[in-house]
Amino acid sequence: MTDYVFPPHPQASVAVRDSHARFPVRRIFCVGRNYAAHAREMGKDPDRDPPFFFTKPADAVVESGVPVPYPPGTANFHYEIELVVYIGKSGRNIAQDEVMDHLWGAGVGIDLTRRDLQLEARDKGRPWDFGKAFDRSAPLNPITPLARVPALDRGRIWLAVNGEVRQDADLSELIWSVREHVSILSHSIALEAGDIIMTGTPAGVGAVEPGDVITGGIDGLGEIETEILDRIE
Repeated sequence: MTDYVFPPHPQASVAVRDSHARFPVRRIFCVGRNYAAHAREMGKDPDRDPPFFFTKPADAVVESGVPVPYPPGTANFHYEIELVVYIGKSGRNIAQDEVMDHLWGAGVGIDLTRRDLQLEARDKGRPWDFGKAFDRSAPLNPITPLARVPALDRGRIWLAVNGEVRQDADLSELIWSVREHVSILSHSIALEAGDIIMTGTPAGVGAVEPGDVITGGIDGLGEIETEILDRIE
């Protein structure tokens, strides 16, 4: 038995749809600007340069239905609805036609973002961590096992705030498909079972305030809900 200097934190995990089992989270990777319309609204060209990635800590995971406090340090707190894929088989240098063999399932996530901090860091050429990798910044719904996933290359993806639809697109609009960006990532970093990839958000991102309720979903992968609580001081 390992003698830790203090008890280790609990293993971060995500619920599995229609099951008592849970998916242990190792790392969270996020694909930046993976929808053309969102790239344009962020002031960037929607080209097919190699995709870029950033990360969130595993313990940023929040269950669907669990409220999220408005975080400190920001005055521009944004939602981003995303398709999330889950790695169930480790691998490196994965070929595109082998990617599906490495996936365990898929689901819906929200990449919560302190937009003002992200843009300030971007404009200064600094890392995005404070804008993206903060506490409780990754609400995730229960995972749908891969055998029950209808498609990862098509299907409506949407988000609403207080019942008003703000994001409404289709997975077919991804600049880099799941097969492509998982393969590309695996050529730089060995993917391990337990890794999560959040695949980017469509256009329509915007700010929320305390008291707002965010809902969203993807065809065949269920829905997600998050209420924003009062600001953390």
